[in-house]
Amino acid sequence: MAEGVLPAVLILDIGGTHGVLEDLAAVLKKHFQLITMREFLANKEEISKKIQSVFVFERRPTIDRELLESLPNLKVIGNSGVGVDHLDLKMISSFGVKVTNTPHAVADPTADIGMALMLASARRLVEGNALNFLG
Repeated sequence: MAEGVLPAVLILDIGGTHGVLEDLAAVLKKHFQLITMREFLANKEEISKKIQSVFVFERRPTIDRELLESLPNLKVIGNSGVGVDHLDLKMISSFGVKVTNTPHAVADPTADIGMALMLASARRLVEGNALNFLG
């Protein structure tokens, strides 16, 4: 890789319904050249060799054999999320590609919500709140 050239990462889109959140995209742009799926599909021949990683956000873009075959220099698929059930790990590894995820990213918030729900249930907070509004 040439000096000053950032590694290229394929993403579905920035913003919109299923794209990478704009704030997250701003952080990623500091370290990577982001290529949207639209840009990739419009110029596959030129762009495909540049892409070294795919960033999967909310299960998108879909990682299938066709996509993997079109990315000869792909090294890693980074999944923004805890699980990788939506990825065919055996197929992906047959291309020599590694998969990463963020297993602890939501551990604390999940525990917080679990505790809040248990406390709310034990103390009947939802019922009490509803009664308070009836006044």
